[in-house]
Amino acid sequence: MALKVPTMQEYAAEGKMPDILFWIGCFGSFDDRAKKITKAFVKILNRVGVDFAVLGSEEGCTGDPAKRSGNEFLFQMQAKMNIEVLNGYGIKKIVTACPHCFNTIKNEYPGLGGNYDIVHHTQFLTSLLEEGKLKVEGGKFKGKRITYHDPCYLGRANDEYEASRALLSKLEVELIEMEDTKKHSLCCGAGGAQMFKEPEGGDREVSEMRIEQAQKTKADIIVTGCPFCDTMLADGMTKQKTGDPMDIQDVVEMIAEAEDL
Repeated sequence: MALKVPTMQEYAAEGKMPDILFWIGCFGSFDDRAKKITKAFVKILNRVGVDFAVLGSEEGCTGDPAKRSGNEFLFQMQAKMNIEVLNGYGIKKIVTACPHCFNTIKNEYPGLGGNYDIVHHTQFLTSLLEEGKLKVEGGKFKGKRITYHDPCYLGRANDEYEASRALLSKLEVELIEMEDTKKHSLCCGAGGAQMFKEPEGGDREVSEMRIEQAQKTKADIIVTGCPFCDTMLADGMTKQKTGDPMDIQDVVEMIAEAEDL
């Protein structure tokens, strides 16, 4: 089934407003691996009939990497450009699959004139479940041993730990928590713009340490809800010399795959 991805320009031309704006983010737009997460979420939105739109070429980087690396001037320039576009369309509700975008728009855009109701895609999917619009009953992952990695900008930064776990429970998986989890979860190593620089001196990379913790659970799949985490965990898996290889997936990919959307 072809994906239907309308733009805000198309909605505005017809004098309409979608129920939500899907903020894709740089990773979800340009990274080949993260594009699969974007497509999985769109498949679900199409399947359940959610009225949404994207900004397309009008969407710019939120400015998260610039701010975390100390370039406040660049951050404010990028943020204000996005806010001008969002306010120009009168956007009220935003959903994103990236915790970095989620955190920046939620907590830092209001100070620059951008006030929106923004939710992470796991929170949005959970609300669809509660409203009866999305039905998930077991599926191909039923009984699989799963461990979940909490993204920093979703967990510690915004106190969201349960939405992903609620979705996984609907898949009837066997969830095995790692040694460090929820507010004590290890970072994947990408936060603070570390994704875009060479690692600093040390004995081991954080991503390798996290993979080691995941392997101790003897799970089949590591699940996360962040494209940055997905990339870093995959990198850690490649560098890890011991232990069995594990599949790495985003929660939304599992929901879409289980239902064969």
